[in-house]
Amino acid sequence: MVDGPVQATDLALTEQNRALVRDFVETVLIAGRFEQLGDFVDEEAYVEHNPRLTDGGASLRSALAAGDNTQRHIHYQRLHRVLAQGSFVLSVSEGTLGGNHSAFYDLFRIADGKVVEHWDTTEKVVPQSEWKNDNGKF
Repeated sequence: MVDGPVQATDLALTEQNRALVRDFVETVLIAGRFEQLGDFVDEEAYVEHNPRLTDGGASLRSALAAGDNTQRHIHYQRLHRVLAQGSFVLSVSEGTLGGNHSAFYDLFRIADGKVVEHWDTTEKVVPQSEWKNDNGKF
């Protein structure tokens, strides 16, 4: 999960890339409009660094749509922040993973106006009764 390019390029496209990822998260990940995946992701060139998934748009589409009839396994519900520098964009979201309240940190690399690479980490959000402080409220 640590391989791939590390140098941000296309610095002049920072805001355009931020908008692309924001639209992708809101449209595909939150709203579940998986038929629009190709509008945001280069499905042929897409490189996935999550070891539980494989490269390519078909694997991503399958992972996002997977679940039982009532709930997706990965369910994004709210976008909190989108940070960007050139070709790299980080989104911070929350939702559920396997039914557990979770925080999603997704790093995308953008090339030619589409997502071509993805790294992520997901953290379970403990119940509010277990919080040690009140900053960073979801």
